[in-house]
Amino acid sequence: MRLTKFTDLALRAVMRLAVTAREESVTTREVAESMDVPYAHMAKVITRLQHLGVVEARRGRGGGLALTELGRRSSVGWLTRTLEGEEEVVACEGDPPCPLRSACRLRGALREAQEAFYRVLDPLTVAELVSSPTGPLLLSLSPRPAP
Repeated sequence: MRLTKFTDLALRAVMRLAVTAREESVTTREVAESMDVPYAHMAKVITRLQHLGVVEARRGRGGGLALTELGRRSSVGWLTRTLEGEEEVVACEGDPPCPLRSACRLRGALREAQEAFYRVLDPLTVAELVSSPTGPLLLSLSPRPAP
């Protein structure tokens, strides 16, 4: 199974925010630059994470992004499922529908494999993702210098 780029960016953003000191704030632009992704992409990701209650954004002077307590203790499985949606790995009912769909065993096997993937991620929290050596590496990432 392959995650969408959106989910990948969201997980990386959450990890970056998880290592930010609570009294420190970081902007969407800083997160985007430290992850070497376009600002517009990261802004969409941050907006979605805000709607999920995982990230809090404060405007104005002294504002910035912060991971909420929900974000810190969220299951990586829950977050990935939520961001990826309920789509199946294969599109059996697509246009045109697969001619094997009425007697195919592949669809069920792939659904089981997808659930096994999520089951592995379910016990892992965002806080656990950033334990050493990942946390120190994330802290060492700095925004790209301006051209």
